[in-house]
Amino acid sequence: MNKKVLIICGSDSDLPVMNDTKKVLEEFGVEYDITISSAHRSPERTKQLVEKAKEDGVKVIIASAGMAAHLAGVVAGQFSLPVIGVPIQSGALSGIDALLSTMQMPPGVPVATVAINGAKNAGILAVQILATSDSELENKLVEYKKKLAEGVESKARKL
Repeated sequence: MNKKVLIICGSDSDLPVMNDTKKVLEEFGVEYDITISSAHRSPERTKQLVEKAKEDGVKVIIASAGMAAHLAGVVAGQFSLPVIGVPIQSGALSGIDALLSTMQMPPGVPVATVAINGAKNAGILAVQILATSDSELENKLVEYKKKLAEGVESKARKL
């Protein structure tokens, strides 16, 4: 079975944050690959990864990067399916620069952008995208959302 999601981290320093994405995908049984590539330091590698993702039938790419954070945009410029950007908290601006670089894309090249260090939501969004054509995955999401609601109800009862 082909991997449905490719996670590309701009740096190995992103890995601790991106572990939350991996956990979500594993919880839902979604196959993925994870690797490191930089839009600036290894642009040819990034291009090759996107081309291989297309060939391998990847349906969603999740790209994380801090500071200048051009990785998700570069990937979105080469990949016709959904790209989710995870801005990483780093540098002098604590991730604000990464957030703006990830979300401020030109018309025609969208990047779905989650919160700074929002790796868990990136995983959930990828699952939601895949669930549009996978009823088993959709059912798992319904159960997941029910558990979230039950958790809130449980905490409210304790007050």
